[in-house]
Amino acid sequence: MSAVPDFKALANPAIRTLAAYDPGHDIPSLRHRFADAGGLLELGSNENPFGPSPSVLAAINAELDRLHRYPDPSGKALKQAIAQAHGIAMAHIALGNGSHELLMQLAQVFVGPDDEVLLSRYCFAVYPIAAKAVGAKLVFVDAFPADHAMPLGHDLEAMAAAITPRTKLICLANPNNPTGTWCDSSQLSAFLARVPSHVLVLVDEAYIEYVTDPALVSTLKLCEMFPNLIVTRTFSKAYGLAGLRVGYAVADPGLLALLEPIRESFNLNSLALTAAETALADDAHLRSVVVQNTAERESLAAALRSIGLQVLPSQTNFLLVHFGAKTAAIEQALFERGVIVRPMVGYGLGDYLRITVATHPENQRLLANLQAVLS
Repeated sequence: MSAVPDFKALANPAIRTLAAYDPGHDIPSLRHRFADAGGLLELGSNENPFGPSPSVLAAINAELDRLHRYPDPSGKALKQAIAQAHGIAMAHIALGNGSHELLMQLAQVFVGPDDEVLLSRYCFAVYPIAAKAVGAKLVFVDAFPADHAMPLGHDLEAMAAAITPRTKLICLANPNNPTGTWCDSSQLSAFLARVPSHVLVLVDEAYIEYVTDPALVSTLKLCEMFPNLIVTRTFSKAYGLAGLRVGYAVADPGLLALLEPIRESFNLNSLALTAAETALADDAHLRSVVVQNTAERESLAAALRSIGLQVLPSQTNFLLVHFGAKTAAIEQALFERGVIVRPMVGYGLGDYLRITVATHPENQRLLANLQAVLS
């Protein structure tokens, strides 16, 4: 038998330095472990505990008889639904297997070795992965300090000042994951006006449906004014379709056309396409999810603050909570009780835990376990 080659040496130099995206604990195994102990309380992945529209389940069931057929390679019906929902042309829409796929494509197409990708300090983990995969240089801009009115939020003034001739792409989420913080629409519009037209700006709106602050509206309306703007959305959060992986980008058609040659064929399966189109049509269910999330988010935040914890402001379906020096021990103690929250060490926020807002009974179970652990 021939010698096993050094596969790492054979890999692209940029890939050798990458660490894979960390989705957190092995949830399927933990579900079995805690099946007889009241069940696992899953509060680590920002999933929608209220689930998808009931009409989605019916639509998926109707699609099952066609599983032997390939899905629509262009996702035309879903694009039409998205276009109608936002009042835009279909040519401005690209579909992805979750937002993750689109983020990787954007870096692959528009960023090369030694180009700079500008990021806020506490950003979604996929942005650095996408940039590193093409050999780009990461430039992190410090977020606001913890005592600021918007603690750990994007400092857009500092980001604008950090743009150099080598900057090719700027990525930011609004509202932001993992902090939950946000910048209002007037601030973002003023920032975009300062960005040179040859620098692309990605605004990730994965959590935009949860927003209740009237000062923050979707950046989609700015795409015509700023052709270098790319807005991404997902059906994984408020629409409750995390298990089907559906995302989309809205941008100039000329930009999106360059993504098409590297898009995986049939990148959205038929069940995902059907589910997303159906979910988009059920406005009443979406409104119900947002109302319930808002009520539980405020209630949970107040309860956590009442026991002396610092809770960052949030316009999402999660809270970032400061636990200090004992954070790791508290997370482990909750884990042993079947309560899964997300440690933030990998984000440089080791004194914090990210907690998904759940149903009222689930939030009460969290608080009971947390109080037991803290005492």
